[in-house]
Amino acid sequence: MYDHRRLGRELDLFDTDPLMGAGLPYWLPDGAVVRHELEEYVRELESAAGYRHVYSPVLGKRELYEISGHWSHYSDDMFPPMQLGGEEVVLRPSLCPHHALIYRSRSHSYRELPLRIAELGAMYRSELSGVLGGLTRVRAIQLNDAHIFCTLDQAVEEARAALALITRAYADLGIRAARHRLSLPGDGGKYVADPALWQRATALLREVLDDSGIPYESAEGEAAFYGPKIDVQIVDPAGREATLSTVQIDFHQPERFDLHYIGPDGAKHRPVMVHRSVIGSVERAVAHLLEEHGGAFPAWLAPVQLVVLPVSEAQAGPAYDLVQRALAQGLRAEVSVEGSLGARVRAARLAPYQAVIGEREAADDLVAVRLRDGRRIEPLAPGDLLHHIGARVEARGTALWADA
Repeated sequence: MYDHRRLGRELDLFDTDPLMGAGLPYWLPDGAVVRHELEEYVRELESAAGYRHVYSPVLGKRELYEISGHWSHYSDDMFPPMQLGGEEVVLRPSLCPHHALIYRSRSHSYRELPLRIAELGAMYRSELSGVLGGLTRVRAIQLNDAHIFCTLDQAVEEARAALALITRAYADLGIRAARHRLSLPGDGGKYVADPALWQRATALLREVLDDSGIPYESAEGEAAFYGPKIDVQIVDPAGREATLSTVQIDFHQPERFDLHYIGPDGAKHRPVMVHRSVIGSVERAVAHLLEEHGGAFPAWLAPVQLVVLPVSEAQAGPAYDLVQRALAQGLRAEVSVEGSLGARVRAARLAPYQAVIGEREAADDLVAVRLRDGRRIEPLAPGDLLHHIGARVEARGTALWADA
């Protein structure tokens, strides 16, 4: 059973320091590679699906969160306000109020909708020390977030497309969804008091799930304070369940921020706001990937994709030449020369590809190829090997070889 906290430190991916504080991990170079590749993947996936990316500040006036409802319903999970020039500013606990302001900053016609705004942005939660752990519960969160502003008639299709995007990403990342949950409000005052709002949004999300043919379970007390949501649940090796991805339909914040678009009749109409996150927080996604794959990331995510192993010092030249060619192609590669060949092969066990160059391979300008799953490929010319690896990395997914 894998624990991402132990693996992450053993593999030099991330760590913590008391002077930075609990729940505030830092990323080491190899971990930064994984994070960067994951973020770029999500950006490309979203761009191809018609999303436009933005940047917004991590601070906002307290008034912003009073309007959004976070202050009255969520302030226990927010950091306290800071005084700044006679105003109170707050580290944001969510990106949606900022995206609502971005939408509101320009006038919009029904012809522009749906408008899909995405951001990989930081947010902050004042988590209690007792619940913090590794990358799964942190105080500084890098969230893959997006908000779709659309007409009521478009909301179900946009939410359904968001679910399909999540399914696609899980396949590429090798993530298995444990179950889908329709998260509904419970008792108490933590939820917006508008029964009609809840009924409308819940009916639309049920339609999304039913149309998608996805089995789901309803769970009271798990909704966001402003509306119901579809939660995609994952389970770690210890059997603990967590939410990774979400899709929400929101009538509350468009009302609170007085959002509108101009319809075909020339009048103002209220848009619907679809919230969705494909991989949730980068931190939780990497933690789950570590535990799901035991550190053996899909080739396109691996910190080192190719390790070249010369059998002896006589083959060091061709080994370094191969690494330089790999680097020039945009692959992450390194030469391993210290210790016996067997020890080096074991040390490189998590690399998707190993290229061994012995006396015979060097003489024939070939490399012997070992895949991480134990398969051995017939010796290849260096250019052919790099072509195969490049194709698998470009295709993403979890297959190591074209015939897999």
